[in-house]
Amino acid sequence: MNIFALFEARVREAVEALTRAGQLPDGLDLGRVVAEPPRDPSHGDLATNAALVLAKEARTNPKVLGEALAAELRADPRIAEVSVAGPGFINLRLVPEIFQAVLRSALTEPERFGRAQLSGGPINVEYVSANPTGPMHVGHGRGAVFGDALCNLLVAAGRQVTREYYINDAGAQVDVLARSAFQRYREALGEPFAIAEGLYPGDYLKPVGAKLAERHGRALLDQPEAEWLPVVREIALGMMMDMIRADLEAIGIRHDVFFSERTLQQSGAVKALLQELREKGLVYEGRLPPPKGQLPEDWEDREQTLFRTREFGDDSDRPLLKSDGSYTYFASDIAYHRAKYLAGATELIDVLGADHGGYVKRMQAAVRAVSDGKATLDVKLCQLVRLLRAGEPVKMSKRAGEFVTLRDVIDEVGRDAIRFMMLYRKNDATLDFDLAKVVEQSKDNPVFYVQYAHARARSVQRQAREAFPDADLSAGALVQDADLGLLTDSGEIEMMRLIAQYPRVLESAAVAHEPHRIAFHLYELASALHSFWNKGKDLPQLRFVNATDRKSTWARLALVEALRSTLATGLAVLGVTAPDEMR
Repeated sequence: MNIFALFEARVREAVEALTRAGQLPDGLDLGRVVAEPPRDPSHGDLATNAALVLAKEARTNPKVLGEALAAELRADPRIAEVSVAGPGFINLRLVPEIFQAVLRSALTEPERFGRAQLSGGPINVEYVSANPTGPMHVGHGRGAVFGDALCNLLVAAGRQVTREYYINDAGAQVDVLARSAFQRYREALGEPFAIAEGLYPGDYLKPVGAKLAERHGRALLDQPEAEWLPVVREIALGMMMDMIRADLEAIGIRHDVFFSERTLQQSGAVKALLQELREKGLVYEGRLPPPKGQLPEDWEDREQTLFRTREFGDDSDRPLLKSDGSYTYFASDIAYHRAKYLAGATELIDVLGADHGGYVKRMQAAVRAVSDGKATLDVKLCQLVRLLRAGEPVKMSKRAGEFVTLRDVIDEVGRDAIRFMMLYRKNDATLDFDLAKVVEQSKDNPVFYVQYAHARARSVQRQAREAFPDADLSAGALVQDADLGLLTDSGEIEMMRLIAQYPRVLESAAVAHEPHRIAFHLYELASALHSFWNKGKDLPQLRFVNATDRKSTWARLALVEALRSTLATGLAVLGVTAPDEMR
């Protein structure tokens, strides 16, 4: 039950009533009309901007229009109070029965509460896509968690989602991987070991070297590089992807598709793309002016095969072929996104690191071009993660040699702490991840605070079963027997308001592709529960379980169960467990 969608529709009905009465012109654009929580809860339960966004089009004063709409809304028996504030904001206070209905909805269908049914076609979300040249690091982990939670969020909002990983297995970096693994192969055979400049030094390649030695003995040592390179590359790539998949599994992340860049090129998809662009008149031979400021290393002052991306919103046209005749990375990326579109996805989402900022406009232009405007691309950039321990930077991993691996962090603090904290800050803001702080049992540790709220709700239920051993305390019985009209304390009302806001938070988070909104809201829910628990310590009549007051206990148990199930639902979207006890 989404009360904000319910009363947004009611506001639109009020606008239509004024239109029928001749007080407003026909054809007003109601697309910007919203109902949302007021910035100051003391102003009411909902606020609408209808008068503000419609006044100019209706050629009237927003305050006057606000009063006219307020008069219409006051006739609704579900609305206890209507007021017009400032330049035309309309604040609504609802009758208590509305929030009681929300609680009953959360109790009756907990698995469906908060879920939405957004319209739209299939969505393809590409995330992680780490180069298969070594173990995942903490930065990869942020994009992985964000992408996975975003998929969960979109599914909860009724969308059809494909989770995809793009394996970059066709570029020069995989040859570097093979040469690095070959040195570990030599080491496994007792040959002198040395890592040349530009190769990967980490110990994680030792198992690859051992496997090569076991499978091929000393045979590869006698072969020229052209012969041993593809053999070593295939084994090294396979073992690196096995390691990446194991790391992803350890943090609770799965993909539906692992798409190989190499197969894309082998299939002729890039060649087919260029032919299609030529037929559309979107490719030409020309020279690009030098970019402003310092020249990038890959800029070439020569005639090139260029894609007319400026026609689709990019800052510059882009080259598709290198000077040696091979395809640019951009050409391969266009072909890859074209393949997603041809597979049926009309909405594409790429989750990338912050260093890909210059990629966004050109790729969005490319998607518009290859889909004839029928597909969209949203690129979500994940900023850096600063890994700390008690405020001090964490040193590099001994195993990786260059960075701290994601598996190291999983082993130290656990999956839940990583997932929640990666999502407790917006993706485009730098994240300080303190290994000491995320395992503290305090209010300052959000993941503990939220999980403890769920465990505390379970402890309330256990106390109730001890106090009333013969009573049926199931959610169904509470819906039938609890007098929710007894929930009148300000703390109880705050919990009901926050539960009622959850469906709107989930829907708006899904539309904006921002799963951090769920994490923030869960913290507010947890805070409301803990605050009321603390009030009960000083005021016995406000305790959740009172053996001498069965009626108030039943009402509060219904409230606690509705809040608990909302916490559990939200944590599931984030991919975080909802514990029954905290140890």
